[in-house]
Amino acid sequence: MDSEKQRVLDSRYLRMARIWSENSYCRRRQVGALIVKNKMIISDGYNGTPSGFDNVCEGESGDTLPYVLHAEANAITKVARSNNSSEGATLYVTASPCMECSKLIIQAGIRRVVFSEMYRITDGLDLLRAAGVETICLPFESIEND
Repeated sequence: MDSEKQRVLDSRYLRMARIWSENSYCRRRQVGALIVKNKMIISDGYNGTPSGFDNVCEGESGDTLPYVLHAEANAITKVARSNNSSEGATLYVTASPCMECSKLIIQAGIRRVVFSEMYRITDGLDLLRAAGVETICLPFESIEND
């Protein structure tokens, strides 16, 4: 696929991930993620609490509760429970992955990560690059009209 067609697809899936982030009950930051393989969405996720917990992501102090799952982790664990394989897939996520999610991305066989916002800590991106995972930043401002 030529690079312009790929960029248009990447932009569309990122916009879809942003819409999916609206499902999150988190007040501090809403993050959405899609896993795409062969132009098919095989999993999705957003940041939130584990199944069976109240949909409250922050404590009284405003800090994120320690058991809140990141969007990437939710998408990866969801695909793990399905009949799909994330081997060779692309992860579209609204914010760059943290270190913990980056470990899961590598272990899940995901080969590309496309994101729009830089997380304040970049060690997760450093790990992905060291593992040979392609990382692409497409800021939302640059993809609005694709």
